[in-house]
Amino acid sequence: MKVKNMLKILPAALLVAGISSNATAADGKALYMAKGCMACHGMDAKTPIMPVYPKLAGQNKDYATAQMKDIKSGARNNGQSAAMKAIMASVSDEETAAIAEWLSGLAK
Repeated sequence: MKVKNMLKILPAALLVAGISSNATAADGKALYMAKGCMACHGMDAKTPIMPVYPKLAGQNKDYATAQMKDIKSGARNNGQSAAMKAIMASVSDEETAAIAEWLSGLAK
């Protein structure tokens, strides 16, 4: 495998392994995939598997961050948040910010 190709997949591999502790906006896509967000919200963050799940692409960064933190803490406790609470338990604040940053840059 070429070094160039390895450099492309290494950050995602480290994230999956839980090695990264300083998530950045560049990690947002890899984190979105590694943490399983795409399973419900779609690979492109625009095509959720059920109509009640929100489309996340283009979401305001601060709003998305606040929603994820509120779900994690239990402050947001509506019908769909129970499933999300379990997912968010494994997502750090830095990772939340990186995912939100990435989502905010996507076209709706």
